Amino acid sequence: MQLKDKIVVITGASSGIGALTARMLSKRGAVPILLARSEDKLKETAAGIPGVFGLYTCDVRDEAEVERTFGEILAVYGRIDILLNNAGYGKFAGFTEMESHEFDDMMDVNYMGIVRCTKAVVPHMLQRGSGQIVNVASMAGKIGTARAVAYTATKHAVLGFTNALRQELRKSGITVSAVNPGPIATDFFKTADPSGKYEKSVARMMMTPQHVSSKIVKLMEKGKEEVDLPGLAGFGIRLYALFPRLADKLTYNVMNRK
Repeated sequence: MQLKDKIVVITGASSGIGALTARMLSKRGAVPILLARSEDKLKETAAGIPGVFGLYTCDVRDEAEVERTFGEILAVYGRIDILLNNAGYGKFAGFTEMESHEFDDMMDVNYMGIVRCTKAVVPHMLQRGSGQIVNVASMAGKIGTARAVAYTATKHAVLGFTNALRQELRKSGITVSAVNPGPIATDFFKTADPSGKYEKSVARMMMTPQHVSSKIVKLMEKGKEEVDLPGLAGFGIRLYALFPRLADKLTYNVMNRK
């Protein structure tokens, strides 16, 4: 797919890979439409975008707000070619340390946020017979680790949703894609790991946001349905699927550093 002049809506676009992907898309001639809760942060991000763009404050937890925002975008731009569902957060803590409402809150953003935004755009894409939905999941959606029970559950939900929706829309002209990154050096860890211990323990495995964003853009260009990051992790995932219990035992000390 040539990205020039494509209308690309990005949730969670005020920082991290959302903001960086918006800049990369703009350099390729696309029109990134940035969505986030903070208008001030969106304006800061917009300062680094070289081309045409759009800004909308939107809380993906609010269904009415999501419907209104996407309606406004369609009214102004006439179409949405790609939806990048990137909004999300994590918190690393033991199961008994987390309150039930924290599980609800995280699922509401990480999973239901994707459902709401996708529902807002799919009817339009079906009518046009084209489009792409890109969901940022995680390697955590494929392998569970200690002290990430709530976060892992949300990403398993995202992958299940993505895989099932891909099958449902396969003959519609709409591509449904998943991006499954490992640890990325972004502000995600300010919430997920305020102590900094986990971030330090995986520093050698940490990917740069530039690398991840470039892979997301490439996935859009090629119309790929899934990418695991880093690539070697994808190979490990396939082995894990074959021998899950053995892999749990062998990788416990490596995977559970939280």
